[in-house]
Amino acid sequence: MTLLTPLLYILFVLSAIILVVVILLQEGKGGGFSDALGAAGQQTFGVKAAGIHKFTMAVAILFFASALGIHILNKGASQGDGGLSINAPDDE
Repeated sequence: MTLLTPLLYILFVLSAIILVVVILLQEGKGGGFSDALGAAGQQTFGVKAAGIHKFTMAVAILFFASALGIHILNKGASQGDGGLSINAPDDE
């Protein structure tokens, strides 16, 4: 369980970075980062870019699954103390 949390954080950060880059590469109505790359962006993903949409969806699912896993593991770890970290004052 202690090894799973850092792995999920690494997966979360990597999928976030990949998701940002892939979304910027997609061609929108007004162009995008793929226009800055010129023909190299179109050659990489093809003219229609149908595969990039599937890849974006897969990375987005991985991003949300890792975020959910981090939340569940952190929630389970904090329930041991009732979720409170306030020390009660002593009467002495």
